[in-house]
Amino acid sequence: QVQLVESGGGLVQAGGSLRLSCAASGRTFTMYSMGWFRQAPGKERDFVATINLSSRTTYYAASVAGRFTISRDNAENTIYLQMNSLKPEDTAVYYCASSPQYIPTKRNEYNDWGQGTQVTVSS
Repeated sequence: QVQLVESGGGLVQAGGSLRLSCAASGRTFTMYSMGWFRQAPGKERDFVATINLSSRTTYYAASVAGRFTISRDNAENTIYLQMNSLKPEDTAVYYCASSPQYIPTKRNEYNDWGQGTQVTVSS
């Protein structure tokens, strides 16, 4: 299995920025892509962004495209989510996940999940 640990969440003002990190360990050779999901109170866990670890192809949810950037660390099993121009609607627990698919956008395409990190955007 893959172990995933998110970090970098916190409280920011609307319009501010945060960078989330996700460190992977264990059977990382099984990872073809990694992604970020988020879950607001009372809501479903929704897709945010994904990156293919080989090609570095990325794909974003329409709600974050142009504001968020997903990237990977060349030397380490780590991905990031740079979040700019944050809005109160971005408030959620953000989860990192790994997948054997190329550009996975659905929850059931991911096999392993982190525990999440809270992002709160105040107005």
